[in-house]
Amino acid sequence: MAFDFQGIATQFVTHYYTTFDSDRKGLAGLYRENSMLTFESSQSLGAANIAEKLVGLPFQKVQHQHDTVDAQPTATGGIVILVTGKLVVDDSPNPLTFSQAFQLCQDPQGQWFVFNDIFKLIYG
Repeated sequence: MAFDFQGIATQFVTHYYTTFDSDRKGLAGLYRENSMLTFESSQSLGAANIAEKLVGLPFQKVQHQHDTVDAQPTATGGIVILVTGKLVVDDSPNPLTFSQAFQLCQDPQGQWFVFNDIFKLIYG
C-alpha cells in the first residue's frame, strides 16, 4: 500500500469521537456536500444536513468508548473503517453498544473526509 491506511484510520477515529463527545458542531468540517450519513436507518445527505442531524440528537452528554477499529484500503484510494464500542449517554449507568462504519475519501486538495457514515446501536 502506498499509504498508512491503518494509521490514518486510527487518527481519524480518535479525532472523530473526541470532537463528537466535546462539540458535535465541529464534525461538520469532516463531511462534504456529497457525503451521506445513515443514523439508525435515517439518512442525511450533505455536510449541513449531517451536522444538523448530529447536533440535534436528543442527549446533552455523550462519551464514546471504541473497542475495535478495523480498516481496509478501497480500490479508489479511500479507506473503509468499522468501529465497535460502547456509548454512555447523559451519564447513564447502562452503556449502549454501537457499530459505526466510515468510508473516507480524499478531496482534490488531499484532505480526508467522510463520504459514507453508517451508525447503528446493537440491541441484544
